[in-house]
Amino acid sequence: MSLLRWQRKKGACMNPGDQEIEVKFYLSKPAEFAARLAAAGAVLVSERQFETNLRFDTADGQLTREARVLRLRQDNRARMTYKGPAAAGEPVSMRQEIEFGVSDMAAAQRLLEALGYRVSVMYEKWRTTYRLGALEIVQDELPYGHFCEIEGPDGASIQQGAGRLGLDWDARVTASYLALFDRLKLNRGIQGSQLSFTSLVGLSIAPEDLGVKPADLG
Repeated sequence: MSLLRWQRKKGACMNPGDQEIEVKFYLSKPAEFAARLAAAGAVLVSERQFETNLRFDTADGQLTREARVLRLRQDNRARMTYKGPAAAGEPVSMRQEIEFGVSDMAAAQRLLEALGYRVSVMYEKWRTTYRLGALEIVQDELPYGHFCEIEGPDGASIQQGAGRLGLDWDARVTASYLALFDRLKLNRGIQGSQLSFTSLVGLSIAPEDLGVKPADLG
């Protein structure tokens, strides 16, 4: 089922362009994966950039309970993003996504807080962005490990792209980075809600702590 059909079935009104179809892979050898991208003809779109992400929720955690996301992101520009719940039973993550630029990150945060939202978690990462045909491929460096995300028009093209890059499709991850952080906190007894490089410095984290396995071992 396409995301648009799923949204219509749910009775939601959605612009056909407001969709995110993607999947993640845990990387054990990020430098070698970057070489695979180059060999496959991927084009560098954006050099490695640092991101700060603020996720917002109501005081009682309503958005989290409903698997919805309200986020402000700052890298070389600021953006506000809303994501709906992911479609169930799909081999990739399919969800509504509405994203737009904001001119003032601090003002946008004040606006959300004035509407009753609060920052529920802050997380950081480094991101490098590539284009391979119709696919957007990013290499992400998080405080707990390295990943790539492949986003495309449909699951079939994403799976084909993953195959070209030598990634194990059975090792794909459809959970969000914050869901993986929740697994890590549960498995390692970590407290706090800040996913920063400083907060996890010196901590050795295995893929098993995140409930994932390396996809680039082939």
